[in-house]
Amino acid sequence: MSLNSIFQYFVPKDRKVFFPLFEQAANNVVAIATILVETVNSNNPATRDDLYKQIDKLENVGDELTHQIYIELGKNFITPFDREDIHALATAIDDVADNIQGAANRMNLYSIDDFTVPIKKLADLILQASIDMEKAVRELKDLKNVRNIADSCIRINSVENQADYVFDRAVADLFLYEKDAIKLIKYKEILATLENATDMCEDAANVMETILVKNA
Repeated sequence: MSLNSIFQYFVPKDRKVFFPLFEQAANNVVAIATILVETVNSNNPATRDDLYKQIDKLENVGDELTHQIYIELGKNFITPFDREDIHALATAIDDVADNIQGAANRMNLYSIDDFTVPIKKLADLILQASIDMEKAVRELKDLKNVRNIADSCIRINSVENQADYVFDRAVADLFLYEKDAIKLIKYKEILATLENATDMCEDAANVMETILVKNA
């Protein structure tokens, strides 16, 4: 058997197997973020209950996709880019979904029915960052549109900075004006989890920027 034949034996039958999984995971995050925005803008408790359930289901879908990426990582000897970057990107995308679900769970468990302006703003920012993350992920499969990926990553970083400001201002206002200590704790936890979702979007963007540098 020639050296080339041996090499081909180890090449995965579908070297692009990771890209559809990444795209599905990113699409799933956009779907979860879209439902989150709908949830915090709904005045109907029954509607919100249904939306919370949808978020839970989609988060489970995200977990399955992440698990499948890890399985493919173990099966394939040759990968389209560095193994640690594949693992880091899959983890970051999954962490966005986890934090969205975490915030939604707290809203549900704490029986929140007064969704403040900062909560709505953070939900909007999560959706913006998720959409840009999904756009960048779609471009990874051939790395021909490097500028598009870089632009999306820049926008994600900008959104994360906005989220930091919204979070800091909202927490400061809570300590200034909220006299109910229990309510303050509830809202601070929700705000922190929402802000963390934008941090995870930035983590995904950082991984993709690293991939661009390595494959330049």
